[in-house]
Amino acid sequence: MSEFIPVNEPLFQGNEKKYLAECIDTSWISSEGPFVKRFEEQLATKVERRFGIAVCNGSAALDVAVTALGVGSGDEVILPAFTIISCAAAVVRAGAKPVLVDSDPLTWNMDVAEIEEKITPKTKAIMVVHIYGLPVNMDPVKALAKKHGLMIIEDAAEAHGLNYKRWPCGSFGDISTFSFYPNKHVTTGEGGMVLTNDEKLAERCRSLRNLCFQSKQRFVHEELGWNFRMSNLQAAVGLAQLEKIDAHIALKRRMGQLYSELLKDIHGLQLPLAETEYAENIYWVYGLMLCDDLRLDAGDIMRRLGEEKIGTRPFFWPMHEQPVFKKMGLFAGESYPVAERIARRGFYVPSGLALTDEQMEQVASAIRSIL
Repeated sequence: MSEFIPVNEPLFQGNEKKYLAECIDTSWISSEGPFVKRFEEQLATKVERRFGIAVCNGSAALDVAVTALGVGSGDEVILPAFTIISCAAAVVRAGAKPVLVDSDPLTWNMDVAEIEEKITPKTKAIMVVHIYGLPVNMDPVKALAKKHGLMIIEDAAEAHGLNYKRWPCGSFGDISTFSFYPNKHVTTGEGGMVLTNDEKLAERCRSLRNLCFQSKQRFVHEELGWNFRMSNLQAAVGLAQLEKIDAHIALKRRMGQLYSELLKDIHGLQLPLAETEYAENIYWVYGLMLCDDLRLDAGDIMRRLGEEKIGTRPFFWPMHEQPVFKKMGLFAGESYPVAERIARRGFYVPSGLALTDEQMEQVASAIRSIL
């Protein structure tokens, strides 16, 4: 009987054990250890930023970023309807209002053509989120931000090693964030980072992640922050992973190409775009969309694949359909049909770095059999 194929399995083929042993041998396991700074500096260099601020996860990174920019009561932040809830939650927790735009049906990213009509005198920032392996079309976003005097928050949680034209994702706007969850191309188990070119903004982020301790009177606080620090152990793993990122991206692109070859010509199945005019897909996950003429929905396919011992995950659920936001009175009467369709018709198959060709062939065969 075949073994279960998990939706993700990370790959550790670099200096992870060596660096972790160094942490233990030196007793540097806390956030004060040297790997934290090394990880911050090397990721910042990789994405052409001046400063990196490591935190405990990607959601925390968004909270720090939004708060550091001074987003608050009376402000509006434009973001995609189709994204993880962390994006809208950070805006809501800051006391601001999330304003949604629909998705592009092919890239699944925010439809940048809808942004300008959502800008009001209350708009303070645009939050872009690179989804599933392709980036948001950034040139129009940058032009709108400049025209209207808006800040850009870039959520690059899924975009390690992804370029928009010649620029790395994570390099755009006033502030950017990453996640290092185990399914990312660089993992620390749990972790995140905020990046910026603004020195004062970087100092603000460092303060917010560290309970807003003061240098002269450590336990006297002028404002409230969080304990969002990353440990030296996590950073050690992250640094070893970052050293392998080019190999990881090459592997994921080869995996994406193999999946596309194995799944081509299946009726009713929309495969992810291999490229756009401004980017080449890094296949953070290999997402699939069911065409409208199929009577099955994503949940049906996922259940069938589960019976074949194949792990899957649903796509994100749109922000305007989240019960928690409905209870708050947000997005009443709003509809984003592309995001709604993507959420109901989309799912992704095993996509982890440790996935083998044989496992991909097994996944593709099961999908072909079901459809």
